[in-house]
Amino acid sequence: MGSPYKTVAFQTLGCKLNFAETSTLARDFSSHGYAQVGIDHPADIYVINTCSVTENANKKARKAVRRALRKSPQAKVAVIGCYAQLNPQEIADIPGVSIVAGAEDKFNLIEKMEANEFNGQPIILNSEIDTVTHFHPSYSMGERTRSFLKVQDGCDYTCSFCTIPLARGKSRSADIADTLLQARGIAETEIKEIVLTGVNVGDFGKNHGESFFELIQELDIVEGIERYRISSIEPNLLTDEIINFTAKSEKFLPHFHIPLQSGSDHILKAMRRRYNSDLFVRRINKIKSIMPDACIGVDVIVGFPGESEENFEETYELLKQLDVSYLHVFSYSQRDNTEAVKIEPKVSQQTIAERSKILHRLSMKKKRQFYENNTGKIRQVLFETYEEGILSGHSENYISVSIKGNEDKVNQIIPVKLVRLEDGEMIGKRLE
Repeated sequence: MGSPYKTVAFQTLGCKLNFAETSTLARDFSSHGYAQVGIDHPADIYVINTCSVTENANKKARKAVRRALRKSPQAKVAVIGCYAQLNPQEIADIPGVSIVAGAEDKFNLIEKMEANEFNGQPIILNSEIDTVTHFHPSYSMGERTRSFLKVQDGCDYTCSFCTIPLARGKSRSADIADTLLQARGIAETEIKEIVLTGVNVGDFGKNHGESFFELIQELDIVEGIERYRISSIEPNLLTDEIINFTAKSEKFLPHFHIPLQSGSDHILKAMRRRYNSDLFVRRINKIKSIMPDACIGVDVIVGFPGESEENFEETYELLKQLDVSYLHVFSYSQRDNTEAVKIEPKVSQQTIAERSKILHRLSMKKKRQFYENNTGKIRQVLFETYEEGILSGHSENYISVSIKGNEDKVNQIIPVKLVRLEDGEMIGKRLE
């Protein structure tokens, strides 16, 4: 008996890992005969892949459900991912939700949909997180130029503010051989760049006796892929050998994203991070000593419980002095079942907002300085989009660059001279 559903729409909230998994699910639905439509179009099925890093992420998920049902009141709505794993009943109570599927069960979604066992009550598929041990390979294909390749999932760290181990389970990955198969599959398409993504990518291979460093050496020789980026890596796992290898590689790009979270050792200890500020500084200095033009992004959290004015000043001064390129600033969001809930005193929302604003201003200053330091230099730019005579893309060191050009140059890597900064973007000139 064929499926009663013909069209499916997907919405992804949260991280690059979610994008990789949504794209893989979309290909699965397509192979079963479903036509994919945009999230703003009427559909028989809506799949909402959720994040749960902050309370705001949960609100976005609930809003997405309501929006889908306004488009198609009779549609089946599946809510999957981290929020679904952590708070399945809360989601099931949202009017109109048909299926709730957590960390493991989301990969069996199509079979459950086609079983058509709906009786007016939401179906909750939510394996205990301690039993989730299988690694599901995934990669995105939504962009013509770039793919997010999931190389790792889950986390064995116990940071006091984080629910990811509860939402995604223990750290796990495929082995190098299977990961290379995924990369070669991407290489058979027109995609030029792979972004390696995961919850804790530096932990790759521990369940197979392999390492992330061994993986990147093997990926470096895969034919058909011209560029790799490492999406984010913990400072304690970013070894000198990884940094040295990146500096010498023609494919691994001089772009690092490294979470700091706080520049105060007191707060880092309360967060249960696995490094101190001195190690973080050494990692940044090591990168810049051999790749002076490398782009370095930094995650930082403001308003963690117990963060005094002095602790925040330590963070600000550390970041101000460090040669980093931009910041991702997060306001602390209290999450149930985390140790940070018990830490006092809490920081007021007003203070959190003020500190966030200060760091956002610092980030803009850092980014502008980084772009200005690159002005006049020649960079290799992978052009991703074309609109009204303007090509836009990113240099190897992650500078957003626009030039005048033709649409046939999309998905090409072209040497460009960086001419001037305009409205936060670098205007370039193609070399003749």
